[in-house]
Amino acid sequence: MFEEAVDRFLDVHADDAARARWRDQGFVDRETWLAAGEAGLLGCSLPEEYGGSGGDFRYDALLMERLGLKQALHFAIPLHTTVVAPYIAAYASEDLRKRLLPGAISGEKLMAVAMTEPGAGSDLQGMKSTAVRDGDHYVINGQKTFISNGYGCDVVIVAAKTDATAGARGISLFVVEVDKVEGFQRGRLLDKLGQEGRDTTELFFSDMRVPVENLLGGVEGQGFRMLMEMLPKERLVIAWQAMGMIESALALTVDYTRERKAFGKSLFEQQNTQFKLADCKTRATVAKTFLYHCTEKLVHGQLDAATASMAKLFVTEAQAFIIDECLQLFGGYGYMLEYPISEMYKDARAYRIYGGSSEIMKMLIARSI
Repeated sequence: MFEEAVDRFLDVHADDAARARWRDQGFVDRETWLAAGEAGLLGCSLPEEYGGSGGDFRYDALLMERLGLKQALHFAIPLHTTVVAPYIAAYASEDLRKRLLPGAISGEKLMAVAMTEPGAGSDLQGMKSTAVRDGDHYVINGQKTFISNGYGCDVVIVAAKTDATAGARGISLFVVEVDKVEGFQRGRLLDKLGQEGRDTTELFFSDMRVPVENLLGGVEGQGFRMLMEMLPKERLVIAWQAMGMIESALALTVDYTRERKAFGKSLFEQQNTQFKLADCKTRATVAKTFLYHCTEKLVHGQLDAATASMAKLFVTEAQAFIIDECLQLFGGYGYMLEYPISEMYKDARAYRIYGGSSEIMKMLIARSI
C-alpha cells in the first residue's frame, strides 16, 4: 500500500516536466515538499508523537527505491527525513523536538546537515569551524561546502569545534534555526557535473549566535560520536538510492534493446547484449540481496560501520559499472541528454564520493579485518 501511495505521488509531482524544471532551476520547489508532507512521505520512520508514522527504516528503503525507479532522486527526501531529522529525534531536547519535527514532517521546515568544509571532507577532524560559548549562546564562525538542501534549508545541523585542541573529541553539533540567527549566509548554488536538481551550496557563519539549548546532546564534544552512530544508516541511505537508480537503468535498457533493431534482429536477441545484461542483472541482484541483509541488521540495531561501508562501496561501484554498460547498449543515443540513461550516468558519479568516498570505505573495512 505504501509503495502504491509513493508511486501515485511521484507520478503527479515528479513527472518529466517537474524533473526538468528541478534541473533547470537547481532545486525542488517548496510546494513539492509541502505536498510530500501532506502525502505522509516525510515522516514515515519518525515518531508518531511529533506527527510521523512511527515506521522503521524499511519504509525509508522502499521510498528510496521508488524515487530511483521514477528517476526522482534529486528530490532529497532521504536526506531530510532519514539522515537529518533523526539527529533531532535522537539527540535534541524535548523542546526542540516538539518545535522542529512537526514542521520537518509537514515539509514546512526543510533540513540539512553541514559537515564538509573546503579543507575537510572525509577527514572531519580537520574541520576549522569553531563554536565558542558566550553566556547563553555559542558564537559560531566558519564555512561549509557541498551542502545538499543548503539553498532552501530552514534548519541545519552544524558541526563545529568547541575545543580546537581535542581532535575528534572537540567536535560538537548545533541545531541552527536559520530564521532566528544573524551571521548566517548562503552561497550560490554550486554548478555540478550531475544531480543538478538537488540544491547544493556553501554556507558561511560569521559570529552566528546559537542558543546553548541548541547544542545536541547538551554536552560539548559529543558530535563526532553522534556522527559515527548515524553514519552507518547514512551510508545505507546512499546505497539504497544507488540501488533504485540501478533498477531504473536496467529496466530502461531492457526495453530499449528489445525495440532497437540491428542486423535484422533486436539488440536484445544479440548474444553480446544478453551477456552484458546477464552480468548487470547478476551484480544488481547480489547488491540488492546484501542491502536486504544490511537493512534487517539496521532495523534490529545490529548494523556496524564496517558492514555499512561494504554496502556503500559495493552498491555504488556496481551502480557505476551497470549504468556505464547500460549506456553503451544505447549506443549514440545514450550520449544524448534527452535519454534518461545519460542523466543517470552523470548523477551516479557522485555516489562514490559523498558520504565517504570508496577509498575511505575501503580503509574502514580494512580496519575491521
